[in-house]
Amino acid sequence: MSAILWGAVGFMAFLTLVQGYALVVEPLVSITQGAFVAMCVGVVTAVGAYALEYRILAWTAGRVSDDP
Repeated sequence: MSAILWGAVGFMAFLTLVQGYALVVEPLVSITQGAFVAMCVGVVTAVGAYALEYRILAWTAGRVSDDP
């Protein structure tokens, strides 16, 4: 479930960056192109979070148990 939430964060963060750029300079991409790229960013973020979640958890647990 957390991987899906991280994917949503990546999706919204990219849309925020595109909107901010469009407000300051000029539209970088059209709305449909921005939505497509944001979907790709969201999927890649979700897959990355899913793949790394348990490795980071194990690494963190190892660090906590090794401390004196």
